[in-house]
Amino acid sequence: MAQFDTIRSSAGVRAGAIDQGLKAHMNKVYGTMSIGMVITALAAWAVSGLAVTTDPNAAAAQMGSRYLTDFGYALYASPLKWVIMLLPIGMVFAFGALINRVSAAGAQLFFYVYAAAMGLSLSSIFLIYTGTSIVQVFLITAIAFAALSLYGYTTKRDISGWGTFLIMGLVGLLVAMIVNIFIGSGPLAMAISVLGVLLFAGLTAYDTQNIKNTYIQHAVTGDSEWLGKAAIMGALSLYLDFINMFVMLLQLFGNRQE
Repeated sequence: MAQFDTIRSSAGVRAGAIDQGLKAHMNKVYGTMSIGMVITALAAWAVSGLAVTTDPNAAAAQMGSRYLTDFGYALYASPLKWVIMLLPIGMVFAFGALINRVSAAGAQLFFYVYAAAMGLSLSSIFLIYTGTSIVQVFLITAIAFAALSLYGYTTKRDISGWGTFLIMGLVGLLVAMIVNIFIGSGPLAMAISVLGVLLFAGLTAYDTQNIKNTYIQHAVTGDSEWLGKAAIMGALSLYLDFINMFVMLLQLFGNRQE
């Protein structure tokens, strides 16, 4: 009986240690993601005319009816705009290829550089949508993301089966987006945005549960370096879910510049 109590006590201590470690791991995931979001916002702000209106000493250049910083104008008035638009896509593939070769600190730095590149790419939304609608849609996205991620973390239901359908949906979404580049259909664009919101909402819950389960499965190894990289990869997954859901919602509900 004493031996059984000892085993049960040991199991309880181990479970408690895993729970504490999981909380620390998730805090790191959300913390890293949040810093990435701030970097993205600052990078977009540095390009947009918002930087001009908040700093009377800043130089401005006009593009259409909108003002940009000199840096922003240099990007959008030259072929560099294509580099900025495609850079985040290339960096995601590079990140996946390099994650096993770099340290956790190196992976974190790469993520922050990626967040800055994404900010430069997203700065074009300030040329299309009003600042008020951007802020409103961002807040809506933040609330929805928090609720969906909380569901993914707390639900007892195994939603790992969603993965196949979500990936298939993403492939279909990408194909539809490429097709619509050539045909320019308004109804198809709206359908893409609606489907995109649903897909990235599902991915937010799915990725959160996957991050949690991955930690629990590997926590017993005590490999802090691997767990550090896993936290960065988790932050990247949730960051992409948030950004894409925000863009899709903005396309649906954002008020365009006149």
